[in-house]
Amino acid sequence: MTGTTMSGRLNALGRAELTLLARNRTAIFVALLVPMAMVAAMKSTLDQIDLAGTGLTVAGAALTGGIGMVLMQVVYMNLVAAYVARREDLVLKRLRTGEITDREILAGTALPSVALALAQTVLMVLAGAVLFGLGAPKRPELLVAGLLLGVVLLTALAAATSAVTRTVQTAQITTLPLFLVSMVGSGLFVPLEVLPDRVASVCEMLPLTGVMTLVRAGWLGGADGQDLLGAGLAAVAWTVLAVFAVRRWFRWEPRR
Repeated sequence: MTGTTMSGRLNALGRAELTLLARNRTAIFVALLVPMAMVAAMKSTLDQIDLAGTGLTVAGAALTGGIGMVLMQVVYMNLVAAYVARREDLVLKRLRTGEITDREILAGTALPSVALALAQTVLMVLAGAVLFGLGAPKRPELLVAGLLLGVVLLTALAAATSAVTRTVQTAQITTLPLFLVSMVGSGLFVPLEVLPDRVASVCEMLPLTGVMTLVRAGWLGGADGQDLLGAGLAAVAWTVLAVFAVRRWFRWEPRR
């Protein structure tokens, strides 16, 4: 790594990762098209759910859920495969012999996926405002906070998950539990407002639920201060746990 500053090293590693991502047609297909297909599926599901009394419209619930789906698939699932591939190809081991730090290696590897996810989110917000009449985000600072927390949390969870993932192929299996739990219980497919109170209370403790609460409140409004504080604290707590897991169990060399 030839950069002499942190930004230079991250830029160089990010460019290299972007080149690798662009060559992976499967990853590009999943990152670009699958989230959009899932939004269409969510809209079809939500058409059959009574949202009266929730303050949500079908379009609003589907598109905010779509942001969560983008974060899950583009950041989390894509990065698990990327970390495993770089580890098994000895790329991570070689990088550690240079001046780049461990945190810079993990962050630099994540940069293209994060940038792609944020770009898709911007397009989704624009589509919601222009095509579905949702308007501009009511509280953009909450939307930005939710996205940043989501990116950091899911990057850390991706690195932690890679520790128990032997190959790129098995990444499709090891990422499935968090994906399914988040899809059902974190408000991606079904808003928590339509769930029974006890079930919703349990779902509020899931990793991605706090992020989704901030994202939805930032775009559509409606949440009170106590709910937002609880959502933020839950997201931060999961991020701290994920970072601890990475520091404790992340593997830099191929699994034997």
